[in-house]
Amino acid sequence: MPARLDAIDWAILRELQADGSITNVELARRVGLSAPPCLRRVRALEEAGIIRGYRALLEPKALGYEVVCFAMVQLAAQGQAELAAFAAEMRGWPMVRECWTLSGETDFLLKCVAPNLGAFQQLVGHLTGLPNVRTVRTALAIDQIKDEPIAPLDGLAET
Repeated sequence: MPARLDAIDWAILRELQADGSITNVELARRVGLSAPPCLRRVRALEEAGIIRGYRALLEPKALGYEVVCFAMVQLAAQGQAELAAFAAEMRGWPMVRECWTLSGETDFLLKCVAPNLGAFQQLVGHLTGLPNVRTVRTALAIDQIKDEPIAPLDGLAET
């Protein structure tokens, strides 16, 4: 762990991960501090890179994105240059919301959204047409069962 966190730091992280829009005054109240030291701690967690940022969680269907899919991409060559080129390409595709490099048979896992099945098919067509793409397997999401922040904080030993 890059930094030593005390019980108050862990409490701040839990509260912010549950609700990133909480005011500093309310956060301070919940973790048992006054506002100025609470804000200093939050800033220190940001500067240490533990808090990367804040964002609103939007409902894709309410914005017209009816299709969520996952694409598993295998490249023909997996050299550093080929991996970097594919990653750079994916950064420019708005419908690709997450892109992960993986070990094993699949090189990249993409989480994508599309307004409809036609747009999804076009996305897959563009993806399979990229240079160095060997195979693309896709799976349409039926329903989301769980959506938690990426860092589980409960049960971590406080240091």
